[in-house]
Amino acid sequence: MYEALFLIAVGAVIGWLTNVLAIKMLFRPIRPFKIPLLNITIQGLIPKRRHDIARSIGDVVEKELVSINEIFDRLITDENKQEVIAIIKEKLLKVIDYKIPAIIPYSIKSRIIDYFDEQINKDAMSILDSSVDGIISNTAYKVRIGEMVEEKIDELELENMERLILSLTSKELKYIELLGGVLGGIIGFAQAVIIRFL
Repeated sequence: MYEALFLIAVGAVIGWLTNVLAIKMLFRPIRPFKIPLLNITIQGLIPKRRHDIARSIGDVVEKELVSINEIFDRLITDENKQEVIAIIKEKLLKVIDYKIPAIIPYSIKSRIIDYFDEQINKDAMSILDSSVDGIISNTAYKVRIGEMVEEKIDELELENMERLILSLTSKELKYIELLGGVLGGIIGFAQAVIIRFL
């Protein structure tokens, strides 16, 4: 009986410690560490492959999550366009009003302003749409969301990256550690049963 409990306890501790060590080795050692006699260099998986991880995350963000076109779609709504048109129209009509010589009678001046007002109302949206489409198509090639994400991840200090990942996944990592203990305990129990019947 005591032997079975001992094996379960030992298995649980070994399983738990193994998972704790495996999680630590994702990040540690942060800097490459060379073992002199064995000529082996060890480094945590995430620090060692940070550039590949950064590139992969950048690619996923750009291809699967958000693109520059989607950002523009969210930013440039019909409501925003109407606001831009209203601002342009107000400034343009003020300029026209100012530039028309004072010698021109008010009734003619008013008709000229009304004409421009009508033309702006009629054509401004299509002009703005084509301008925005041109800007988006030109910008889409220049602004690379994936590269921006990759650069930001690469700029993170390794200690800050570790802290960030651990803060985001602390609950899940604790479950993995506990699961290691549970599985180790089950293996210890299985060993006790095998020893008992052999």
